[in-house]
Amino acid sequence: MIFLPAQLQVMTKLSVNINKFATLRNSRGGDNPNVLKAAIDAQLFGADGVTVHPRPDERHIRYKDVYDIKKIITTEFNIEGNSEEQKFIDLVLAVKPQQVTLVPDALNQITSNHGWDTVKNKHYLIETINIFKKAGIRVSIFVDPVIEMIEGAAETGTDRVELYTEAYAKDYPQNRQIAIAPYVEAAKRAHELQLGINAGHDLDLENLQYFSQNIPLLDEVSIGHALICDALYLGYENAVQLYKRQLIA
Repeated sequence: MIFLPAQLQVMTKLSVNINKFATLRNSRGGDNPNVLKAAIDAQLFGADGVTVHPRPDERHIRYKDVYDIKKIITTEFNIEGNSEEQKFIDLVLAVKPQQVTLVPDALNQITSNHGWDTVKNKHYLIETINIFKKAGIRVSIFVDPVIEMIEGAAETGTDRVELYTEAYAKDYPQNRQIAIAPYVEAAKRAHELQLGINAGHDLDLENLQYFSQNIPLLDEVSIGHALICDALYLGYENAVQLYKRQLIA
């Protein structure tokens, strides 16, 4: 297990992705559960931020939801999405969240399943990241835990990388030391290149603490699906608090 001296450690923030509340609402029409209340309560229950990931078909979070959440948010607001969609760029520039996370989603993709090829897409990312940074918005880009991709990210001008953690979550039950190894190396290289480090995808109450303990310079985790599933059994407030506890070394 890797620990850094106290003066080098950071307090990892928990951003709650509330997309699943919108998925449930949209399945029946109407406004139950209320997505705005889900955002308000996430903050009241101790989350450090709220994440949304609007998609073109608005099958969960709607563009109107994003505008409404901006009006009430008191913590950090993170908007994820595919910056190749002009509608997404326009939304982010209009709302001006604290952070935008660029994800290379394909049209109608069910969920994110890979990071950016930061070498192949270097020039595109430089241009796009510059648009958001000129507007005063911190930028994070979704990447796989591959050193080449981390080094490529550093050349794009991004402020942070978000490590795509599905592989870690999948391999954790078999051998957590092997599962964490590429993330430790990727995070180390990101820190050397002065990149902030976020993480997300399939992190849960079983694997989150080990991940955060081994990546002590982790700035933020964004968690939605697992946390909302746990909330069904444990209650929303209790789930948020339990996830927060996993982030305390």
